[in-house]
Amino acid sequence: MGEQDERTSSYLQYLPAIYHEDPFLGRFLCIFEDVLSPVERTLANVEMYFDPMIAPEGFLPWLASWVNLVLDENWPIQKQRELIRSAVELYRWRGTKRGLREYLRIYTGVEPEIIEHFTPADGGPYTFTVIIRVDDPAAVNEALVRRVIEAEKPAHTTYNLRIERKQEVKSKGEGADSH
Repeated sequence: MGEQDERTSSYLQYLPAIYHEDPFLGRFLCIFEDVLSPVERTLANVEMYFDPMIAPEGFLPWLASWVNLVLDENWPIQKQRELIRSAVELYRWRGTKRGLREYLRIYTGVEPEIIEHFTPADGGPYTFTVIIRVDDPAAVNEALVRRVIEAEKPAHTTYNLRIERKQEVKSKGEGADSH
């Protein structure tokens, strides 16, 4: 007989004592133990599945669906985790300048500038401009930024989007004409 034949299930301990010495039953219960052990291990660590910062990567889309988020599979995993973790706070501020700014900051990695317009010369009331300054404007997915803005802005507003190259800050006196 091989080593596999001698194995008995730890489930025997849950049966009445009369069954503890039955070799057939000990081997038979190994079938169920092998099937159920992975489930038991998962359930023993279930709290890890609800923390977006440590949940398994494959679990993130399902976790995001709990808070009505659709993740962009092209986003780095860390951004996906941060977005899910921030979802409740983002919903609290949904439809506000603060909420839109935070959502775009998570996506782009930079603090966007949001300018509200109040006069017809500026585009009229209920209009705002989002300016995102990044090192490489071509690296920003404009279509996705627009989807984020559309989803987060108040329904009665319109917006303009400008994605610009971040300007280097010149030190005092640099570039100035000397007379």
